[in-house]
Amino acid sequence: MFDHVTIRAADRGATERFYDTVLEPLGISKSHADGDGALWDDFGMYAADGTHPATHGLHVGFVAPSREHVDRFWQTGTEAGYRDDGAPGPRPVYGDDYYGGFLLDPDGNSAEAVHHDTLRSGGIIDHLWIRVADVAAARAFYAAIAPHAGFELRLDTPERARFAGASGSFSLLAGARPTEHLHLAFPAPDNATVGRFHAAATAAGYRDHGAPGERTMYHDGYYGAFVLDPDGTNVEVVCHNRG
Repeated sequence: MFDHVTIRAADRGATERFYDTVLEPLGISKSHADGDGALWDDFGMYAADGTHPATHGLHVGFVAPSREHVDRFWQTGTEAGYRDDGAPGPRPVYGDDYYGGFLLDPDGNSAEAVHHDTLRSGGIIDHLWIRVADVAAARAFYAAIAPHAGFELRLDTPERARFAGASGSFSLLAGARPTEHLHLAFPAPDNATVGRFHAAATAAGYRDHGAPGERTMYHDGYYGAFVLDPDGTNVEVVCHNRG
């Protein structure tokens, strides 16, 4: 579903410590760190700067192997002084087997550990909830790119649109304050798919944010393209060409 999801942090050190602390009980360790930020598998955090302000208004649900892992995530976070956003427990409104616990990161983004019977495989991010100014407009954007980004519309209401891949999902929800300064990247099987994504989005009138091409600063063979959704989220489709 997700190739990677990237947020920006007002205080890189504080946010890195938060995610190190709360993801460790889920069995998730940092996979990379440098002078700019850090990665935990498909979730990345980089320092905000004059061009990239801090991310606000995001909800990210991380895969928990069991309910006990959810409990440890929340207990570890609250004991470390992080803000509670919802104690561990069943959330039947989301599913009969849904069990989650919630904390707030230093920038106020909601981080959840979640266990349910259809958890995402192949990555640590189970789902995202993204606040948008206009659900219909945001839904139209993601529907336009869906054939090239590996997901489809599964739920469509005036207040919420949910897109899902083979596993994992993201939801667009109405919000007075839309999610800000988020980067979403979806995997592509080949460079041609990246090109079709960019062509479909720009032909539909959406804003180009980087034409299809290699980005060797990431690694040799990295081929991506970027467009902006109606709320300014930077959306990428990428093929890694790693054989």
